[in-house]
Amino acid sequence: MEFEQDEVVELACNLDNATGELLGYVLERLMAEGALDAWFTPIQMKKNRPAVLLAVLAPVERADALSELLLRETPTLGVRRQVMVRQKAGREMRTVETVWGPVRAKAKLLQGVVVSIAPEYDDCARLARDAGVPLAQVMDEARRVACAEQRDR
Repeated sequence: MEFEQDEVVELACNLDNATGELLGYVLERLMAEGALDAWFTPIQMKKNRPAVLLAVLAPVERADALSELLLRETPTLGVRRQVMVRQKAGREMRTVETVWGPVRAKAKLLQGVVVSIAPEYDDCARLARDAGVPLAQVMDEARRVACAEQRDR
């Protein structure tokens, strides 16, 4: 099976002296500055201190800037860096019309065949708030419409 491939950089640092507010702020900044993804994993450091591992998936061309952001905005003294090859499924954005309005949906493709469809959270959340209905109801409807349209193709 053939996959799309690209190179990415994983940046990582351990933080045992950062507040929840700081962590949330840094995650927000990382995403705004071009990180592909970022996450926290609870860890335990020396002297049994609870801490978090902050990991960032970055495009190669954004790795230096994102490393600098980590060094400026967190208490870390160093950022680990690992270059990786990433295999990716193809993707195709679609817009489906629900009873509450349009929702963007991402179709995942393997060898040109749609294997799953995921509605965009932001669109569904906005429609759910506006209509006063549960988020799950909007997401289910968007998925149902997208799957029905896929069958009709």
